[in-house]
Amino acid sequence: MDNYALRPEPKVKRKSPVWDILTVLVLFGICGMVYYFYSIFTNPATFLNPFRPAPLPTAFRTATFTPTDTLPLPTATSRVAAQPQRSSTRTKAPTWTPLPSDTPKTVKPQVTGTITPTPMPASAQITYQASTSVHPDSDCKWFGVGGKVVDASGKSLPFQTIQVSGTLNGKPINYMVLSGHDPLPAYGSAGFEILLGNAPLDSTQGLWIMLFDNTGLPLTNKIYFDTSKDCSKNLIMVVFTKNR
Repeated sequence: MDNYALRPEPKVKRKSPVWDILTVLVLFGICGMVYYFYSIFTNPATFLNPFRPAPLPTAFRTATFTPTDTLPLPTATSRVAAQPQRSSTRTKAPTWTPLPSDTPKTVKPQVTGTITPTPMPASAQITYQASTSVHPDSDCKWFGVGGKVVDASGKSLPFQTIQVSGTLNGKPINYMVLSGHDPLPAYGSAGFEILLGNAPLDSTQGLWIMLFDNTGLPLTNKIYFDTSKDCSKNLIMVVFTKNR
């Protein structure tokens, strides 16, 4: 038999996993950027936005005018004293007749009208309840504001802006959300929710809530409310009703 030389088997080059890992990281990065810009687009006031918009101005009521009275003019009386004439002869000096006094003019007081402020287009009803009615597993580790926006017939009104601001536990807060942005079954299709903390706190008239329409016009004034550390009142439920 002929002798055959045995040749070594060629080595198969394995593909480096580095490129696969980099591809996965790029895909995760793209997904993260999409979520980041979507969050800013749907809620410009989120903490992820480094250029959050300034709070909208608050409507105020004009002062009520009260009528003012105009005091009557004082009486002016002019009197001229008679001066004797010096003469070389003893002639009796003429008698001076005093000028007639001015008759005072009676001026009727001008009464200005009373301005009645126009009521705001929307009203709010605030109640307190346990957060377990919305978040069954929250117990007493949840504290916030929730509710919904409806019209006079009870129909849901999405895309209305709700602002909660003020001072809580000595710290200023300012939140803005849209109704219906992240609806929960307990609130309805035009619901909203703002988380204030992981434990309820006591406060008296330190926070206020306000409603704006989808163009930024205020529908209510600032509505101040209290909070309680009672676990059965850690959800402040606010129902806005747009009457006109």
